Formats: sequence, structure tokens, C-alpha cells
Amino acid sequence: MEKIKMTTPLVEMDGDEMTRILWAMIKEHLLVPFVDLKTEYYDLGLENRNETDDQVTVDAANATKKYGVAVKCATITPNAARVEEYHLKEMWKSPNGTIRGILDGTVFRAPILVKGIEPCVRQWKKPITIARHAYGDVYKNTEIKVPGKGKGILRFEGEDGSVIEETIQEFKGPGILQGIHNTEDSIKSFARSCFTYALSTKQELWFSTKDTISKKYDHTFKDIFEEVYEQEFRAEFEKAGITYFYTLIDDAVARVMKSEGGFIWALKNYDGDVMSDMVSSAYGSLAMMTSVLVSPAGIYEYEAAHGTVQRHYYKHLKGEETSTNSVATIFAWTGALRKRGELDRLPELCAFADRLESATIRTIEEGEMTGDLARITSAKDVKVLNSEEFIKAIAKRL
Repeated sequence: MEKIKMTTPLVEMDGDEMTRILWAMIKEHLLVPFVDLKTEYYDLGLENRNETDDQVTVDAANATKKYGVAVKCATITPNAARVEEYHLKEMWKSPNGTIRGILDGTVFRAPILVKGIEPCVRQWKKPITIARHAYGDVYKNTEIKVPGKGKGILRFEGEDGSVIEETIQEFKGPGILQGIHNTEDSIKSFARSCFTYALSTKQELWFSTKDTISKKYDHTFKDIFEEVYEQEFRAEFEKAGITYFYTLIDDAVARVMKSEGGFIWALKNYDGDVMSDMVSSAYGSLAMMTSVLVSPAGIYEYEAAHGTVQRHYYKHLKGEETSTNSVATIFAWTGALRKRGELDRLPELCAFADRLESATIRTIEEGEMTGDLARITSAKDVKVLNSEEFIKAIAKRL
């Protein structure tokens, strides 16, 4: 069989632990037999990030800016225990945070719907896509553990010598302080990415913050979204027959729980982090969630929303059988291949991505699945497959 041709490479970012094992299996059984795969490969495994002083992550992000489309495996963000386990030079930053900072993107996450895996929220009939701002706030914070009595001050020194200063707290004893920030440029990029994505998918866009309490920080987000919408997108939204509206995050949560889904919910960085886990869990599993970073410049980075599945990896190292769900990682590849096909006008590559997704969903709906799905499915007489068996079952249908 002649393989499907590619004209421009994808940026391929390999990862860590069990997802790295799945990555190789997916390429071997689902991609290489069918596609003449062209990738520019970067090893973002923790050992190589340590060896290169994390330069490999920066290089991968810059390559993504060059080629426009990337696919990324899940990676470890090290804590103190990982520093010791992997003998790291230092506690390297989150690769996702580094890449998001360089690409200035917004993360869009949506559940993969499968018959037999019903949402916990019975009203939800369509996917809810979380649009998470990928810069600043608590993820770029500065913290102080206050040792005792004293004054906490927020201070800004302008380039012109001007000073703005506010007292945060008069401490009467030990406590904690945290400083966070964002930039108008990043918030505008976030807004434009959300409006553009809503138009491309023909979905309503909701945006919510806590502007009634945070009258400057959160209110600035609200004002910028409104300004960008009115000046750049209102006419296009009306033409497309879709709507944008803002509401407080309290109200949004209540509305979301009673909605049917089928919209994009834009959220600040931390809110989006938390709500994407809530939404994915309610729909079934983080392993059944697509995730794509989209920049205002039209750059796309596809990844799985979940982590490296450490527990299964340790079992794998002992030679024990694992039943690890690879659906989100497969859909990261299909998303990237489809976008590459769209940009390069290769309909056969887009069709392949569609067929691989269809084969994946059909495998589950026909009763062959990994253990995590078997525990929550309403289907009867399911067959639990191990990690490689599941991928081979998809390959058979493909």
C-alpha cells in the first residue's frame, strides 16, 4: 500500500514515562504503516531536558513557530522528589508553561464523546470546550513566607520614576504573601484566540471572571474581552449566528451544570486549569480529552490533557501488564495531522486523521477498551485490553 504523503514536517515532542511508551506504540501500529511521517523530533523526556539545561524545550517551541503545527507527548514537571529520582541539576520548569509562554497561546480542551461513557451531569449532550488562558496569574507568581510582624506592600516603579504603592496587609504575626501579574498584550491575545476559535468551530463563547471582587485585575480581563469583541469580532459573530457573553464565574458554573453543552467556556489560567479537570472528569476521564494550544498567529500545538501515568510506568518497568488509556494521545496525533493536512491542502491526510479517530471510538463502542473505561461504561460484556492490545485493536479496525 502506498503511504499517505506529507509535504511539511510536524514538530514532534517526545515525553516521559508511560505516555512515552504509548507514543512509540502509536507510531508503530497506527501511523507509520499508513503515513509517510515527516517530523522534526525533539526529546522532551526529563533526562534530555536536564542534559540540555532545558534548551531542548525552547528549541521545540521555536520550531513550532517555524512550522506552525506540533504534537506533544505528556511530560514530567519535576518536584523535589523528581529532582532526587532523576538526579536533576535543578527543578526545571513545566515544559508546557515554557512552550505556552513562547507561543503566547490559549489552551482549548474538549471531551471525546463515546456511546456507553455517559457524562455524570445528565443534561450534558454536547462537548463543553474549556479555553484556558495560558499565561501569568498564579503560574508566574512571586511568594513570601512572612516570618512575623510587619507590613506587606505592593509597589510598582515606573520607567519615568513614578511610584504606585498600596499596603496589602499589616501583619501582626507570621503569614504569607503572593504577587501575581498579567499583561494587556497577553490578555488581548487570549481574547482574539478565543473569538477566532469560536468562529472556526461555530460555537457560542462564554467568558467569566470574578470582577465584582477583583475590581482591577479581573475587571481588566472583562474590559479587554468586551473591547476586542466590539472592535474586531461582533460583525463576524452576528454573521455566523453565534453569540458571546460575559458573566460572573459563580453564575457561569451554575449555568454550565444546567446546560446541554456545545459551547466554549473561556477562563483565566487557574480557573481553566481547575474547570478543565472538572469537565473532563464529569464527561468520563482526562484520558478522553483533546487539548490544543492555539496562538493568535495561527500556530497549533496538540497534546494529551493528562500526565505521564507514573503508576503504570512503574508497573511496566517491573514487567507487569498495564491497561493504559491512549485515546487522548492518539487524538493529539490526529489533531496535528489534520491541521497539517488543512494547512498544506492534503485532503487524504485529513481523511486519515478522521478515520483513525473513528476507528478509536468504534473500538470502544464495540466493547474493547482499557480498564479505566471498563470501570465507568454502561456497556455490557466489555473486554478489557492491555495497553498494546488496545492500540492493536484500533489498528485492526483502521
